[in-house]
Amino acid sequence: MPLSLRLSIADTLTLGNATCGFMAVYFTTTGILIPHLTGSDDSAGMARHSAATAVILMLCAAVFDLFDGLVARKLRSSPMGAELDNLSDLISFGLAPAYFVLVYGMVADDAHQRVAALGAIVVLLAVVLRLARFSCVTMKDGMFQGMPSPFGALTVVSIVLLELPFVATLLAILGTAWLMVSRVEYPKPRGRLAVAMLSWIVLSMGLLAAWAFDAPSGQLLLQTGCALQLVMGAVIPLFATARRVNNFRDNRREARAAQLP
Repeated sequence: MPLSLRLSIADTLTLGNATCGFMAVYFTTTGILIPHLTGSDDSAGMARHSAATAVILMLCAAVFDLFDGLVARKLRSSPMGAELDNLSDLISFGLAPAYFVLVYGMVADDAHQRVAALGAIVVLLAVVLRLARFSCVTMKDGMFQGMPSPFGALTVVSIVLLELPFVATLLAILGTAWLMVSRVEYPKPRGRLAVAMLSWIVLSMGLLAAWAFDAPSGQLLLQTGCALQLVMGAVIPLFATARRVNNFRDNRREARAAQLP
């Protein structure tokens, strides 16, 4: 095959990312939306299991996204690598969470379907703009501009799973979409941060499984995990901001010291 069409190991992981995103949409449709529309007697149980499965698949997509970058840096990536990564991220962290919000607006008792659809569109467009900007803008090493799309997708579904009042849920989703297209800096998951992120994903999967199988205090554990996801989304950029402020102060102090006789 021509070199441009050969898939590397990193590309295979990227395709796993896209597959998980598509399957998340599938489980959201077959386990939540269709039982709700057909009035299935077991719709509540199916919804819980399918919602947990869909979110776990998004978490698996985040794992694939984490490792494809690491593998690409260690080994190699094909000429299609960057394009495959953006397209896969659009499916798993754009379409899947936006569709999750859309279905939430259709099945939740206090939700407004058309307003939820508007929120879903905002999430999808925020991810599209964020991925397009990532391809065009060069940032300093070790930093992202705006909330990374995997982190944003997990934050959006955490907001929905918290089961807050509809207005609060919508405002939090719109705030997350704004963070994804903002200039707020987020550190890239490398070294210890990558290990911490992977550990958090595994813990989140465990919380979702406990909730899905109605384990004791499973609902409370899930809500605690979702709340922590929101707190991390708001707190993590503060560390980058504090570091930038400290660097600015150090540079000013060095400049003043250089001007002294």
